[in-house]
Amino acid sequence: MGNFSDRGVKQSIDWKLVISYLLLILIGWVNIYASVHSSEPSSIFDFSVRSGKQFVWILTAMGLALIILFAINPRFWESSALPLYLFVLVLLMVVIFVSKDVKGSHSWFEFGPVKFQPAEISKISTSLLLATLMSQTNYRITRLKDFLMTALIIGVPMLVILAESETGSALVYVGFLFVMYREGFSGWWLFSIILAVALFILTLTASPYVSLLVLIGVILITTIIIPGRMGVVGWIDLGILTLLCLLPWVFGKTVPEESFLAKVKPLYILLGICLCVVATMLVRGYRERKRYLSMGALGLIAGIALVFSTEFIFNNILQDHQRKRIEVLLGMKEDPSGVGYNVNQSMIAIGSGGFSGKGFLNGTQTTFGFVPEQSTDFIFCTVGEEWGFLGCLVVIFLYVFMIWRIVIDAEKSRESFTRIYGYCVASCIFMHLFINIGMTIGLMPVIGIPLPLLSYGGSSLWAFTILIFIFIALYRQEKKYY
Repeated sequence: MGNFSDRGVKQSIDWKLVISYLLLILIGWVNIYASVHSSEPSSIFDFSVRSGKQFVWILTAMGLALIILFAINPRFWESSALPLYLFVLVLLMVVIFVSKDVKGSHSWFEFGPVKFQPAEISKISTSLLLATLMSQTNYRITRLKDFLMTALIIGVPMLVILAESETGSALVYVGFLFVMYREGFSGWWLFSIILAVALFILTLTASPYVSLLVLIGVILITTIIIPGRMGVVGWIDLGILTLLCLLPWVFGKTVPEESFLAKVKPLYILLGICLCVVATMLVRGYRERKRYLSMGALGLIAGIALVFSTEFIFNNILQDHQRKRIEVLLGMKEDPSGVGYNVNQSMIAIGSGGFSGKGFLNGTQTTFGFVPEQSTDFIFCTVGEEWGFLGCLVVIFLYVFMIWRIVIDAEKSRESFTRIYGYCVASCIFMHLFINIGMTIGLMPVIGIPLPLLSYGGSSLWAFTILIFIFIALYRQEKKYY
């Protein structure tokens, strides 16, 4: 063993990451004050308004950060990952039965004036257990047993949170796919998930026929064209796909409405062709030992099942308010005074800020409270209106910088537990950022999710503080000695 010496706090802590954290908290606090500011303003330290309460949460969050960095042994987090996970899972289930209905959601414990949302800390416990499992020396995500264990750790709390009607918090768990990809998960699975979302949207906004054509085209591209297996059969398949694009038009022009063929519909013809293609691909894949054909056939089967179940999922599984928000988002309905009100007012507020904004406390949409939940889920509107494009750019840059620092530190780490946990942290922050800002500018449905470190709320601030500073502490432990 070589000589080791304590490098001290200055050298062992990633201060660039800490500073980005502090700046985001400060920006959030100032904008929370702006969002609750009115014609009769109070002090930013007034504890009767949200800015004053947030100041208290900030002080307590700082205390938590110091405790995590200097009072708790970083090894504690790995050894206690499973008990913490199970404890939080129990809280997630209990809150469904004991909490009040808040806008259709059962996800908050209430202790007098203090509210606590276990879904916020579930990201921490899930990240810790994932890092514990995936850092084991014999772990291989390509092995079925390990993959199922990973999926179970992610899927169980995600499903419970969905049962609480907290769709936004549940969607954050999709970000763990990036962690799985980093640890050897096939990129084809990520591609398949993106394709499934695209097919779902196309089926709702266009038609099942268009979705099936896109599905066939993707299967053709991924199994024949990209790998360079075009040949004569590939060109024939491409020609048939082109003709199928014209089938509805041909039917409309040539088939009389009273004929038998008019009752068949192009969709059912296309479905029949798809099933014949599936059978052919499966037989050829088995006989010729061509795995890509078998996988393409299975992908086609899964895609057909999704397309024909989309209507059932949309009408029977999604809740009414979720359907309305998706319909407004996809342009299927216009409802600027109903479910689309929040997004409409949000875009007005952000757009009115222009390049440099209206100035601190000068935002009219903000001052007069036109945007609901502006200090929580829609805090980004205040940034956009009062600080403009430049302010939004600064905030997004700080988030990107924070995620980048976490990923860089994670890659530098010599311990796989620290690396995997770091990627979990980065994924959670990215998903919150992507969903929240997408929601405020009309690119995502309004599903209720805070902007990390900016939105008002003790649960969210504490959760992200703990999430981030556990990683800083783990990384510090490695950098402390050399």
